[in-house]
Amino acid sequence: MATPASGRQLFLDGLRGLALIFMVLNHTGRWWIERPLGWPRYHLVYLTVTLAAPIFLFLVGFCLPLSYLNSTLTRGERYVSVAVLQTIGLSIVGLTLLLPLLRWRAAEWALLAAALGIYASFALAHPFLGRWLTRHPVVADVWFSDFPLWPWFAFALLGVVLGWVWAEGQRRGDDDRRYFGMMSLAGVLCLAAFLALELAVGSTPHFYSGRDLVLNKHWNPGPVTCLWTLGIIFSLLPAMYYLMKMRRVQVPWLVVLGQNALMLYFVHQVIVLTFLRQRFGVLFHSWWAYGLANALLIAALVVLAQVWPPFKRRALALVRGSVQRRTSAAERRQEAL
Repeated sequence: MATPASGRQLFLDGLRGLALIFMVLNHTGRWWIERPLGWPRYHLVYLTVTLAAPIFLFLVGFCLPLSYLNSTLTRGERYVSVAVLQTIGLSIVGLTLLLPLLRWRAAEWALLAAALGIYASFALAHPFLGRWLTRHPVVADVWFSDFPLWPWFAFALLGVVLGWVWAEGQRRGDDDRRYFGMMSLAGVLCLAAFLALELAVGSTPHFYSGRDLVLNKHWNPGPVTCLWTLGIIFSLLPAMYYLMKMRRVQVPWLVVLGQNALMLYFVHQVIVLTFLRQRFGVLFHSWWAYGLANALLIAALVVLAQVWPPFKRRALALVRGSVQRRTSAAERRQEAL
């Protein structure tokens, strides 16, 4: 596990690990629980879907300025050499292209407005999109499945602006407590607004996807749900900062989950769906059994996350050694000819 001496902000890894746990619970809630367990099952799935992916996408943006400023200002690398490395996804590619603009304060406000505009335009276009995509199934499958770039790029864009403000403040030596205090206040205000609107919904079941922007049979948050999601993000991030950086609470198992989240994202789905649900028919009728199974699963993922980095290093070393031996052998054969 990387340490603070490596330059990593472990509280961000901890929050990413928490998001991974939300995602595991979302998938096991979908695939391991019988529907007759009713509304508790529904709310477990709905609660975790409103938090897991949004936190991941927000952290994509929030963490990007940290690596960018460290590379360009601390190590003196050129922007082009940094941007080429960001090939993980369209959000990271798009955000990387926008990073140089954030040196100007006006650009920060412009990108915040753009994030709001991306979401608002999707919400306004939602009725039309629902009808249009039924006539264009290929576009629906490619661009509007799971978490489409429109509107989810807005979460990453919000994260990159807030991450830039924090990273710049760190370089100036500003007090982090003021920054995270303001974020906590924003979180409380978002949650208060969510609660007020949630109670005013009327006969619609509370905390229910029926008021969200479901498109192409995939979930996207409605405006009220966005307040919930942002309220939780703006509350969890300062809380993790306070506990892990200010109070120095050690949560190594959560950090190691966050630092290996990409690998665990794929592996846990194979374990949960392909291996246990489809092959062995695992299905729980008791909340106690379900909870114990999830605890064992997360413990197994922690062990896997701990052994994965040294295994990956050894595997890469073996591959590089094999390539070098083959290259040397080819050069010797060439010289002999």
